[in-house]
Amino acid sequence: MTIATSKTPLIIFDCDGVLVDSEPISLAVLVEALAEAGAPMDETRARELFLGRSLASMIATARDEYGLSIDDAFLSAMRLKLYDRFQEELQAIEGIADTLGALTTAGIDWCVASSSQPERIELSLTVTGILPRFAPRIFSASMVDHGKPAPDLFLFAARSMDRNPADCIVIEDSPAGIAAAKAAGMKVFAFLGGSHARDPAFGDAIKALHADAVFDAMGDLLHLVSKNMSRDGNKP
Repeated sequence: MTIATSKTPLIIFDCDGVLVDSEPISLAVLVEALAEAGAPMDETRARELFLGRSLASMIATARDEYGLSIDDAFLSAMRLKLYDRFQEELQAIEGIADTLGALTTAGIDWCVASSSQPERIELSLTVTGILPRFAPRIFSASMVDHGKPAPDLFLFAARSMDRNPADCIVIEDSPAGIAAAKAAGMKVFAFLGGSHARDPAFGDAIKALHADAVFDAMGDLLHLVSKNMSRDGNKP
């Protein structure tokens, strides 16, 4: 297949913690479910183990680290609680709607590539009112063999959008996502604007991963993308 070249990058957004401020809700529900199953931990430890990782990775970690066998009943009960809370509490990341509009005006394409299951991504984007901005450009770790930190998902998204990895900029908030973007040969901008990223220790850990840019206000994204394009010899 011939991949198209472009003077403008493809922006690949993660979903949780980047498009929607879901991580505090997700971690709270996960910690509660794990405690009930006999694997108590605090949210800091849960963040270290699970943030940004696929469902398959979460199941493997729970098994290897805690000897916990996660079955369909566990997952179904946890999803019901999580989706109920999303319906009641979930908010979009501040400034994301305006940022998507600015990217459109600048002629820059985007998509979403998330470790979450497709139905969770769709629910998150629907509740926050931004689903029409993304559908059908929605990619889930369930579509590839290996989730983050493997590069499979980002490479799949790039191929599906007919772009070279070198033409992509990934917007991520997790160590696993940043590692996946780097492994895919893509630039990565670390976003620290979600509620969970207010923890100074978390922010320091993300900054230590040496992303191509670090920012905490979604309204700054177009400027960062334009700066990157100018550095690469292209104009927005």
